[in-house]
Amino acid sequence: MKIAIACDHAAFEYKEKLIKYLSSKGYEIINLGTDSEEQVDYPVYADKVCKCVLDKTADTGILICGTGIGMSMAANRHKGIRAAVCGDLKSAEFTRLHNDANVLCMGARIIPYELCEQIADKYLTTEFLGGKHKTRIDMFD
Repeated sequence: MKIAIACDHAAFEYKEKLIKYLSSKGYEIINLGTDSEEQVDYPVYADKVCKCVLDKTADTGILICGTGIGMSMAANRHKGIRAAVCGDLKSAEFTRLHNDANVLCMGARIIPYELCEQIADKYLTTEFLGGKHKTRIDMFD
């Protein structure tokens, strides 16, 4: 599975650790920045990940900023993107099961790094249920 991942300055450390962690699990990572703690504008990085997901360069995306909220708002402006902020395992599970999310957003100032790994694992290993949920997802666009 190919994962496009990006962050803003607030989440640079989390992104770097998460890339190493996911790579060690066999995932192919497309690192789209940012590459330092120098202040940047998160919508630029949300856009990069969304374009990779939409053009199928990546199977899914992960965006991390201070809260996850800004990244999710920027990502959800793209038609076809279903980005969800997750701060717990149940949200990560159900955003895949019921909502077929294709971009996971997390907040480095909200959750501890260890939970970031656990949320990513849950998100990446949970399959969409389809059925009545597919009907609802089709209504988004």
